[in-house]
Amino acid sequence: MPHADLVFTGGPVFTANTVRSRARSVAVSGGRIVAVGGDDIREWIGPRTEVVDLSGRMLVPGFQDAHVHPVWGGLDMLRCDLAELSTAAEYLDAIGAYAAAHPEDEWVLGGGWQMSAFPGGTPTAAALDTVVADRPAFLPNRDGHGAWVNSAALRLAGIDRNTPDPADGRIERDADGNPTGTLHEGAMGLVNRLLPEEPLERLTEALLVGQRYLHSFGITAWQDAIVGSYGDAGDPGPAYLSAAAAGTLTARVVGAIWWDRAAGIEQIPDLVAKRERYRGGRFATTTIKIMQDGVPENFTASMLEPYCDGHGHFTDNSGISFVAPEILNEAVPLLDAAGFQVHFHAIGDRAVRECLDAVEHAIARNGRGDNRHHIAHIQVVHPDDIPRFRQLDVAANMQSLWAALEPQMVDLTLPFLGEPRSAWQYPFGDLLRTGAVLAAGSDWSVTSPDPMAAIHVAVNRLAAPGFEEGEYDAFLPEQAIDLATSLTAYTAGSAWVNHLDHVTGTVEVGKYADLAVLDRDPFEGPVDQIGATRVLQTFVEGERVYASDDA
Repeated sequence: MPHADLVFTGGPVFTANTVRSRARSVAVSGGRIVAVGGDDIREWIGPRTEVVDLSGRMLVPGFQDAHVHPVWGGLDMLRCDLAELSTAAEYLDAIGAYAAAHPEDEWVLGGGWQMSAFPGGTPTAAALDTVVADRPAFLPNRDGHGAWVNSAALRLAGIDRNTPDPADGRIERDADGNPTGTLHEGAMGLVNRLLPEEPLERLTEALLVGQRYLHSFGITAWQDAIVGSYGDAGDPGPAYLSAAAAGTLTARVVGAIWWDRAAGIEQIPDLVAKRERYRGGRFATTTIKIMQDGVPENFTASMLEPYCDGHGHFTDNSGISFVAPEILNEAVPLLDAAGFQVHFHAIGDRAVRECLDAVEHAIARNGRGDNRHHIAHIQVVHPDDIPRFRQLDVAANMQSLWAALEPQMVDLTLPFLGEPRSAWQYPFGDLLRTGAVLAAGSDWSVTSPDPMAAIHVAVNRLAAPGFEEGEYDAFLPEQAIDLATSLTAYTAGSAWVNHLDHVTGTVEVGKYADLAVLDRDPFEGPVDQIGATRVLQTFVEGERVYASDDA
């Protein structure tokens, strides 16, 4: 028999297959898995076989992030990156230092600040002016649903007390109606339309920076949740095509083409054309991204009942549905008929229901297909809608790192949701018990792309080691899911969503050797240490794309 190119032996293998069988060795040849078995794999080892001794550490399928923004994340790392900081003073110091070090930049760009660092989650232009006043500054927050701008940016955009709020956003104002320096949702467009366009070379560099970072967490495939012109980074699509043509795209990527919420079904022919244009190598755009609402921290997540005022009383604001339900109910059946998967952003319970309703309309019109529509974030889900995920074959795309108590949740979310909605958040356990397909992702650069940190939260409903921001009790522990289920969601579940399950997502003979070596067997240690697990090596088709210093 021929010898393998690569053999893993001496440690547990999490296969993520339907029976969750455990193995202790894997052989790889020609980029594919050719054997999965016990310790006796000597017949596959020849003089040119590379042998990886797991030494009791676990081999898993490569993680697949079902909702991520690698080009934007890489660009943040190249700009004024605030993601590792946590206080207003730290942000201002970093912005000032960056501006001083880059006097040639026409704009000061970057982002990654936390809303919880500022009263009400809204930083001011006056504060930003103290460190950069000579040119405009535009700095989105971590979730990308708001931006911090200085006075120069407000002046350049012509934003003053007479500027009306756009239909899909809000300008933060003082008591006299003057803009204070935070722009929510669609209001960001008033400024970011003025930003200089990033050249293709810069976006490609950002993609490769982001790809290296994701590989360091064992991620071998992902769904880029926005391919198109949105925000301040430009369209990632050409960067993927450039990297694919150069042979530097080592990940498998499904791109979700941005649905222009200011337009209607007339854009569908252009989306079909873009699908044909944006494909090459390991990259294909077979999905449409519809952002149905915002986030609860700025009261733009779409809710069935109005937000509370922080004292238990309803306000007159129930958030924003970015796409009118009548348009959504017409668009989704047409997209489904055209063979598109629809990737919904839905955080509020009304937005979740509207997305499920639209899929129900598609089934009524087209019958059941295999497009594998999914709803990402699913923060607040009305109990009546939990079983509909399974009934409608809609996957639940979890960002489970968020399902823990931390300052933003405690200060900016819970008081304004009130009860019973606060107890309807991130209902992963209920979704599992009703038979929904679970996939998983990070939304990086909104939050860390570390799958093991997210898996830790899914299992414990507590922040992972190194992510704690205070001492809190477990958040709705009845919604916890077990470790095997969470690992499977981040591998086989996301592979299913990405239509890559026939070639990846599990450790099985015939599939691509997209694999990751962990520094331990997380099943053997205490559950409160799951999130401390690190990735030592990452492989795509048997080729090593990442190795830690202590691998």
